Amino acid sequence: MGPTGTSYPSGMADGKTTASARRPSGQRRADAQRNIDKILDAGLRLYSSRPGVSVAEVAEAAGVGRVTLYGHFPSRTELAKALMGRAFEETEAAWQDVDTGGPAGDALERVLREQWYLMERNRNLRDNIVGDVSPQWLRARHDPILKRVEDLITRGRDEGAFRADLPLPWMVTALYSLVHAASDEISAGRLTTEEAPDILVASLRSLYRP
Repeated sequence: MGPTGTSYPSGMADGKTTASARRPSGQRRADAQRNIDKILDAGLRLYSSRPGVSVAEVAEAAGVGRVTLYGHFPSRTELAKALMGRAFEETEAAWQDVDTGGPAGDALERVLREQWYLMERNRNLRDNIVGDVSPQWLRARHDPILKRVEDLITRGRDEGAFRADLPLPWMVTALYSLVHAASDEISAGRLTTEEAPDILVASLRSLYRP
């Protein structure tokens, strides 16, 4: 409303068009997407570097105000889910580069060793978002990757390399749980990042052996 009760159209302030409203809608959408990308890039970088990162730190690193950040991600939970989504896109893309040919046991070991750098990066990311998303949501978000693990385990069972007396979903969950247990042990200082891949491989060999 103006000083005499006049209503101004959206994008007007005291009868003057705002700079944002003067930009074409396509430009505003492009600006918004750039801000989203900057927020996600900065958030993933910070969340992956150390635990205890605040939303204010993400906004500052992205070069946007908190109002802008919350305009795109209304809560810390929404930001956490978006950051996990970005991380999983990269993880799923990286899986394509791993050679999963040959014996399934060897292929699974290559996956664990070659993808460990992403698992390690995601350790701090997980520590930052663990209070913002439910364990059920986090587990479900792993499903596309775990489906690939399931296919490898199934192949290993068909080859006689992996045991077939345990339920397949249990064997997949065991891998998922061991990877996160390794991350927790590293965070607690009881395991080093260098030791983790060897220990994971040895543990899964023992568990999966017929």
